Amino acid sequence: MSQKLLKLILLLFVGLALTPARALEIEITQGAEGALPIAVVPFPHTGGGAPPRQDVAAVITADLARSGRFRTLPLKDMLARPSRADQVDFRDWRALNMENLVIGEVADNGKGGYLVRFRLFDVFRGEQITGYSFPTTQHDLRSTAHRIADLIYEELIGQRGAFDTRIAYITSVRDRKGRETVHLKVADADGYNAQTIVTSTEPLMSPAWSPDGRRIAYVSFEKGRPSIWVQEVFTGRREKLTSFKGINGAPAWSPDGRRLAMTLSKGGNPDIYIMDLRRRSLRQLTHHWAIDTEPAWSPDGSAIVFTSDRGGTPQIYQIPVSGGTPRRLTFEGSYNARASYAPDGRYLTLVTRVNGDYRIGMLDTENGSLQVMSRGSLDESPSFAPNGSMIIYAGREDGKGVLEAVSTDGRVRQRLAIQVGDVREPAWSPYYQEAR
Repeated sequence: MSQKLLKLILLLFVGLALTPARALEIEITQGAEGALPIAVVPFPHTGGGAPPRQDVAAVITADLARSGRFRTLPLKDMLARPSRADQVDFRDWRALNMENLVIGEVADNGKGGYLVRFRLFDVFRGEQITGYSFPTTQHDLRSTAHRIADLIYEELIGQRGAFDTRIAYITSVRDRKGRETVHLKVADADGYNAQTIVTSTEPLMSPAWSPDGRRIAYVSFEKGRPSIWVQEVFTGRREKLTSFKGINGAPAWSPDGRRLAMTLSKGGNPDIYIMDLRRRSLRQLTHHWAIDTEPAWSPDGSAIVFTSDRGGTPQIYQIPVSGGTPRRLTFEGSYNARASYAPDGRYLTLVTRVNGDYRIGMLDTENGSLQVMSRGSLDESPSFAPNGSMIIYAGREDGKGVLEAVSTDGRVRQRLAIQVGDVREPAWSPYYQEAR
């Protein structure tokens, strides 16, 4: 099998070629009707130490606004700027029809440290809903602001926030001579603090987060052949897991982080395999003459969904992890691929073809209904936020590469526009877990 054919097979269900890279900017393209009015007052710095380089209140405001579920008050419209509870006059905020109010301050806390305090109020009841203090550093101020936004979101929406999470994605850049350099990048969920994890002159594909958010598995064509690698995000340490003859692709972590599902053609045909990461042992899960690829685990670890053309066209199938006969899940349309589970295990997001366009769909596995979520013509690589509230995916807009996101109820849409080139294959991280 030629290297060119290998690359074509691995890209079969992705559908987009590599193109140049850009940085991220977020634009709300559609917010939810009835968004909650909220005012986030600037947090003053107290103490004689170095002032913070991050505007904590601005980060919180941006997080809440881009969720589409809050209508934030512009600074110019604020009648007062309290930072302590005894400075709050609720009549000011009732006059502006604000339902909630956030105040706080950033105080010095030892050499190079800060203590960020915030309070969330119900304006019309005139009562504090919650409030916390967070010790932090100059480096971690943005993360602290995201954590505060998460708490506010959870208190007011009733669902855990996902602002203090990250996204991984692939970019590529061509120089003036047309030579391409490909990057695997990781950024905060709001697009800031982007860092390059891997750089290569050959394709990089299929980034997949480990359940603890500390490692990423991906496919690299280093030395002209595909291999599956696992890399630690914080240390950069990496190791090659597979480099068999033929296809080594589509890695997917089990919920416990102990196994990795993948597509291998070492037996002559692309099938789904499971690797025990501790023992490095492989078990073949599917056995079919068709192409079986793009595995994804159910949240409880009992089943795997995958893409297969065994029925003549690409469709989604499910198979128990213990093995058995795959069961077809998708029946609407002639193309359904790249499926992954929502955190609740009921829904799948996938790529579906609609009148010749490739769009993001959401499948209800209980009743089989398929809802089209996106509006583009070449949308791909959908990934659920760890709280299940949004789906991030890659698409095209006016010939430019973009990442987009849509809420699972379809009411909120946002675009992560890029500055220089294209971005593809986004993957939303799980909630980060401290090492035990």
